Amino acid sequence: MGFLDGLLGGRAADFDSGNASTNAIELTRRHQAVSLTKQDAATGHLRVNLTWRMRTSDFGARRTSLLRDPFKALRPPEVLGHGQSMVNVDLDLGCLYELTDGTKGVVQPLGGYLGDVNAPPYIKLSGDDRFGSGSGETMYVNLDHREAIKRLLVFVYIYDQTPAFDRTHAIVTLYPSNGPRIEIGLDERHPQARSCAVVMIENVKDELIVRREVKFVYGFQGELDRLYGWGLQWGRGYKTKVDR
Repeated sequence: MGFLDGLLGGRAADFDSGNASTNAIELTRRHQAVSLTKQDAATGHLRVNLTWRMRTSDFGARRTSLLRDPFKALRPPEVLGHGQSMVNVDLDLGCLYELTDGTKGVVQPLGGYLGDVNAPPYIKLSGDDRFGSGSGETMYVNLDHREAIKRLLVFVYIYDQTPAFDRTHAIVTLYPSNGPRIEIGLDERHPQARSCAVVMIENVKDELIVRREVKFVYGFQGELDRLYGWGLQWGRGYKTKVDR
């Protein structure tokens, strides 16, 4: 192998590798995909977790001395509670699925489509976190039935509040049964977007590939459906009210 081959070899790699210090793989625009099969992690329950925390607007923040903290102006402060002047955001985790037998559908809090982990679609949403708690929302995928799965599109949407993806710091984390966790941050600035296709899990010739998408849209699930050609019929759904 020549010297130039050695320099260029890293660019041809298809998959990112884990970070030894954090035991995590971060999927980015540069490193977009990882193989669960090659990590020996294509069995057991794959846990998919959504967490977020609120941030204030870049405008109206109290000015502080740049000499005391030169990077303070570059980062919006975190919000630990919601005041009346703060934007109240309810992020939801969902998944469009297509099975190898042609069955298509969705798992999401809206409409109570929570799925089943031991029967088709082999996906189960544990609940609906409406307040951005520390645990967030969690979905489980039973990869012991991976031969029945053709593709899964994990997405996040804002149900019925002000579009404010730019006010949240949201992370979707995949916890395979083996190997490092996989993180996808939703840090791009799309203030009017209501939905985001986060990650695709696809069965390609008996290999499970996880691929970063991070595509924001200004509509809801129907727009994500059209973008990825799912072909489902969508109608207006409602959540039951809860006490604050």
